[in-house]
Amino acid sequence: MEFAHKEYFLLLLLLIPYIIWYVRTQHKHYPSLQIPTTYMYKGTKKSWKNYLVHAPFILRVLIFSMLVCVIARPQTKDNWQQSEVEGIDVMLAMDISTSMLAQDLQPNRIEATKKVATAFINSRPNDNIGLTVFAGESYTQCPLTIDHSVLLNLLQVVGCEMPQNGLIADGTALGMGLANAVSRLKDSQAKSKVVILLTDGMNNSGEISPLTAAELAKQFDIRVYTIGAGTTGMAPYPVYANQTVNVPVEIDEKTLSQIAAMADGKYFRATSTEELQQVYEEIDRLEKTRLHVKEFSSREEKYAIFGCIALLALLLDILLRNTLLKQIP
Repeated sequence: MEFAHKEYFLLLLLLIPYIIWYVRTQHKHYPSLQIPTTYMYKGTKKSWKNYLVHAPFILRVLIFSMLVCVIARPQTKDNWQQSEVEGIDVMLAMDISTSMLAQDLQPNRIEATKKVATAFINSRPNDNIGLTVFAGESYTQCPLTIDHSVLLNLLQVVGCEMPQNGLIADGTALGMGLANAVSRLKDSQAKSKVVILLTDGMNNSGEISPLTAAELAKQFDIRVYTIGAGTTGMAPYPVYANQTVNVPVEIDEKTLSQIAAMADGKYFRATSTEELQQVYEEIDRLEKTRLHVKEFSSREEKYAIFGCIALLALLLDILLRNTLLKQIP
């Protein structure tokens, strides 16, 4: 603990003349009742009240001292601490095309992906993480942030409603999704920059080809992990009410593998929610970079305890002077 205004402690010097005055005047007090001799009280033990005679003086000194401490503004000391943490900059690029409503992953691909991504974010508290989403077009849902509560809230509202309702074009623009994520990372000063690109289809739209976007990632020293989500063969797809139809699963594994190879990453195939979880866990193990971080804790005012002591001492002083130590005029 430290004090913001240490100069106020000079006020404690005022206690010196007060103490001297108190000591000198104690010998000049005249008794309220005069008697010719105290012989008959010889050998009488002192009452416990005699030991409280100087209590009001001590309490007043304490009150003044505590008030000086209050106006000197006691504060907790700023805490700077060097430590090592594991942190990187990560952009999640997530496919939200209507094909992500297929139910081969439970309850469907988009919800399974969000659940696993949430666990991944929670497991990396020291990372700057952002989120881009894409269908036939791409946009940034959340820029890079260390405030994961904000990121998780924005992740939870992600769905396939926008392409489903025609607010953005449906389709799978892998190149646009990757390029958007790269644009968010290219100016990062982190030693390790990563894009995790997840899709369940084949590139069929967008103005930037996937390999061109991968080349951009390579130029900016951004590693790209690609994930193909969905079963092999056929997958149940909802059409209306509780009805589903089986639709073919078409994942461009060749392109996803090329993207990962060009950007020094790795391609993963996840045919179930459990495998998708394992993919993110493996990426979590692969991406560990030690960073030196200086941690800082802000100042906090701590005058309350001194003020409470002064108040209690004042109340005790008033109580003693009006009860046990009350003087007869």
